Amino acid sequence: MMDKHYLTPLFAPTSIIVLAGRADAPETLTPQARALHQALRAQRYTGTLTFMDIQTSGTLADLAQTRADLALIALPAQDVAAALEVAGRINCRTAVVLSSGIGAAQAEQWRKIARREGMHLLGPNSLGIQRPALQLNASATGPLAREGSLALVCQSGALTASILDWASNNAVGFSSVVSLGPHTDLGLSEALDFLANDPRTQSIVVYMEGIQNARRFMSALRSAAFAKPVVVLKAGRKPAGNEAAQTHSSAIVGSDDVFDAALRRAGAVRVRSFVELFSAAKCLASRYRPVGKRLGLVTNGGGPGVLAADWVNEIGLELGRLSPEAAQALAPQLPALASLTDLMDLSEEAGPEHYRLALEAAFRDRQIDGVLALFSPKEGVDACAVAEALAQAKRLATKPLLSCWMGDASVVPAREILRTAQIPNFRTPEAAVGAFGNIASFYQNQQLLQQTPPPLTALAKPDIEGARLVIESVLAERRNVLTEMESKTLLAAFHIPVTKTLLARSAHEAMMIGTQLGFPVALKIDSPDVAHKSDVGGVALNVQGGAAARDTYTDMVQRVARLQPDARINGVTVQKMARARRGREICIGLVTDEPFGPVITFGAGGTMIELINDRAMELPPLNQFLARRLIDRSRVAETLGEWRGAGAAHREALEQVLLRVSEMVCALPQLREMDINPIIVDELSAVAVDARIVISDTAPGASGGRGDGPGGLGLAHYGHLAILPYPARYEQIWPLRGGGEYLVRPIRPDDAQMVQRLVKELSPESRYFRFVSQLAELPPSMLARFTLIDYDREMALVAVHRERVVHDDGEVSHKERIVGVSRYVTNPDHASCEFALLVADDFAGRGLGSRLMLSIMDVARERGLAEIQGLVLANNPNMLKLMRRLGFEVRAFEEDPEFRLVVHQL
Repeated sequence: MMDKHYLTPLFAPTSIIVLAGRADAPETLTPQARALHQALRAQRYTGTLTFMDIQTSGTLADLAQTRADLALIALPAQDVAAALEVAGRINCRTAVVLSSGIGAAQAEQWRKIARREGMHLLGPNSLGIQRPALQLNASATGPLAREGSLALVCQSGALTASILDWASNNAVGFSSVVSLGPHTDLGLSEALDFLANDPRTQSIVVYMEGIQNARRFMSALRSAAFAKPVVVLKAGRKPAGNEAAQTHSSAIVGSDDVFDAALRRAGAVRVRSFVELFSAAKCLASRYRPVGKRLGLVTNGGGPGVLAADWVNEIGLELGRLSPEAAQALAPQLPALASLTDLMDLSEEAGPEHYRLALEAAFRDRQIDGVLALFSPKEGVDACAVAEALAQAKRLATKPLLSCWMGDASVVPAREILRTAQIPNFRTPEAAVGAFGNIASFYQNQQLLQQTPPPLTALAKPDIEGARLVIESVLAERRNVLTEMESKTLLAAFHIPVTKTLLARSAHEAMMIGTQLGFPVALKIDSPDVAHKSDVGGVALNVQGGAAARDTYTDMVQRVARLQPDARINGVTVQKMARARRGREICIGLVTDEPFGPVITFGAGGTMIELINDRAMELPPLNQFLARRLIDRSRVAETLGEWRGAGAAHREALEQVLLRVSEMVCALPQLREMDINPIIVDELSAVAVDARIVISDTAPGASGGRGDGPGGLGLAHYGHLAILPYPARYEQIWPLRGGGEYLVRPIRPDDAQMVQRLVKELSPESRYFRFVSQLAELPPSMLARFTLIDYDREMALVAVHRERVVHDDGEVSHKERIVGVSRYVTNPDHASCEFALLVADDFAGRGLGSRLMLSIMDVARERGLAEIQGLVLANNPNMLKLMRRLGFEVRAFEEDPEFRLVVHQL
């Protein structure tokens, strides 16, 4: 494993050259250069710092002797290209261009120079970076921040400065500060990728304005949020403004809602305002880990406590209450007027000791996930002494503790005590409760993040071929909107139950079809030009008898022709009325978002749809857990239990429809918008009564595709998705040398315990060969990084062996065990990848290693990668022998003679 991150030279440089003009001629400098000179001179950076001029007098030979990790460039635009060339000559690995207002074309030109010189470029339009632990302020964002565990990534230079200003007044410290602007080469995704792996960073705060590449963003954000808390504030919360929406769903859903869904799925927390961003940052800086949503309140005044309790309900948290036993034990130790029924109201006479006892009881109680202590100034009660009691209590706290010291000048010293004890303190009860809400939603989003998208083969196989034929014939007619018949055929191809629909082309046919289906029937106009049938009188329900069917047909065709003279009319569809056994009407939809691609929506259906504005949504692919949570988030979910005398609706049937829709979305990139509305769900089943689907012939890739193999292969046809489905087609069964067999399949997040067992049971030597350290087991963050992977950037295959276990009572059962893992991670150049291999000691020499390597090389080849490489310890002869046998070239590794670099062209 090559352990150093490729951005280490940028974030932890040992040597820097500065190309920022001459400090002794300030009038010739850009504003960024002036700020940079000032910043670099303000403190001692721990590495070597060399100031250079692009018109340097030294020869190229002298330059070639200089080496630097990082070049800082702050020059007028016309000099930047030359400066990048100089940095390239000195073999700089990374460069930062501090500037603003550079357009896309100019940025692209500089990017090309950097690529040619083999440098990673942060900028242009960046205000630089800060790494307080290294005393490095390579930025134009003001003084160096204090050191801490919070990383800040900000897509606005102006805001970076004001955030740092706020932080210095609030004693918040940073591990890193990265300022990005438009058209930067290394962007948000790369910064997140580094910070996710940076040991100095405990949590990450992001201010963002836009994303270039949804797949790369989701991929980086998910791996970062899996390793540590990430809080995002996003500008531009306006709706998508999709004027041309052709379905109800896309008229309701704004791009901002989709962004919410994406962040939720990535395990990050979104905040709505600058103030919230900091309150979340405050809590995260206290290293609070995610917990449930029951908040206990300890207060010495009824009013503030009630305000806090109201806000707990308002934002969907729960009030944490002491168990009756705990309340009974605590009550005698409190003032006579104290009450413990809901809030822990300690009464106005409460002193420091009462607060301490109440907090300790709350920390012990299992029904409470976090505690908020509120204090209002009272005559004769020392605010500082109560704050000291909190600071003492926090040492024993196993749960988040937040505080709200109300009042003004009188409580300033007490707030200082809280700040020193690193207890997040807020001025209002609402802000404090909101901050706890962020910690709680982080916990819930982490559960969503850990869902593996299911293999698309778990359900009965859909007729994808048939569905594609329908789509192709519609596109061949230059149409984008499917008729109801076509839409339902598509649903039926994916086993979604639909009401049987037949097309009548004359009044006489309508009568005959109705008679055969059995009355009552529903008649609907069939026209590619009518978007909402009921608006033009194109729907008739409960039609009884043949004569009625015939007359209804004639009236409807005439009415539509009068109201919409240009509409092409194919005829009228006839279908049996869905027997409404107290069914609820649901709408399941699809919208396509720029940049996240397809999004599945769930909510109330029928004619009320736009009135109720019910829009829960989730990014595909879905699994059962995600489908269930999606239904729970909708407003219509409240009507799915026993409701108004009707039995509970068949929720599993709805979940199945959602999973099927997810399959459709993954398999058919041409889908743009869809309304299955209404789906009628009752106690027994869910059936789609009407559907409207909009398609287009080109898929706007969520990923902007990169290095995907040829179209028919591999993951390339999932280019439209922001999150890749589980690649079940890499599952294969292989025979074991010496008898038995094993399964090779892609890794899943729920494999974590089996991978941990594999590592624990290795001999110290095997463990050292693989991890080059003596670790006895994998720390949780590393385990997470190994098992929750993004199938787009990397792949890990596990070899699973089924073991026969005979129990004491003679019962026999089978237990799965992971006995080998091979993986590759794509390098930043997106053309090569780096591999790692591990096989259980008791399975060595049975053909597992070479099979796992050959299989992982097949995947890499299919993804369009050109080369696979890895580092092997020079004293690991078995691995080197295996590599040679597989045709790898073994080379010396310049940076460390203990290793060999092994390389294979794919």
